[in-house]
Amino acid sequence: MNNKNSVLLGCGILQREIRFLIEKNDWLVDTDFLDSSLHVNFERLEYALQRGFERNKGRDIAVFYGCCHPRMENLLEAAHAFRTEGQNCVEMLLGRAMFMDELSKGAFFLMEDWALRWDEVIGETFGGKPDVVREIFQISSKYLLCLRTPCSGDFTTQAQEIGGKLGMPVHWADVGLDNLEAVLHRAVNRVESNAPNTAGQ
Repeated sequence: MNNKNSVLLGCGILQREIRFLIEKNDWLVDTDFLDSSLHVNFERLEYALQRGFERNKGRDIAVFYGCCHPRMENLLEAAHAFRTEGQNCVEMLLGRAMFMDELSKGAFFLMEDWALRWDEVIGETFGGKPDVVREIFQISSKYLLCLRTPCSGDFTTQAQEIGGKLGMPVHWADVGLDNLEAVLHRAVNRVESNAPNTAGQ
């Protein structure tokens, strides 16, 4: 890019990985990360996105989210923005084949950010009722799949504690950044070519 009039606005769950890839590739794009816990509250997520669009009015905006809100496409259209390709951040990280394979086996994907903030993100969502959380997760999933990237810290202890709370086995996958890099590269190329039009105009 020739200027830094472009911004990647979106979920902060992979912000370390994204910042690493931006630096690695010398992409001239700013970042504006939102709290990853917004996923569990559509009203708060919509509000945060709209505030993000307002903060970056007049810039070309690429949104780092998947289908994380039922009105996502409407929100993007109103802001003249577009989002990264993929159902969610896990698919963007793993690639569709691995994502769908593990999902079909019953995986609940756990990243470091949520592991470190589990009680805040999940516990409070269900009113601090661990029995309810345990029941819901056991109905919907069979195991935790903890995703460890080259940018991750050690969240083994937290993951094991969460597995114990949910009564579910904990599996691990070491994941590279190739898929995420490809997704971001396409987004950067698109925003560089000024498609769509500059947000807010």
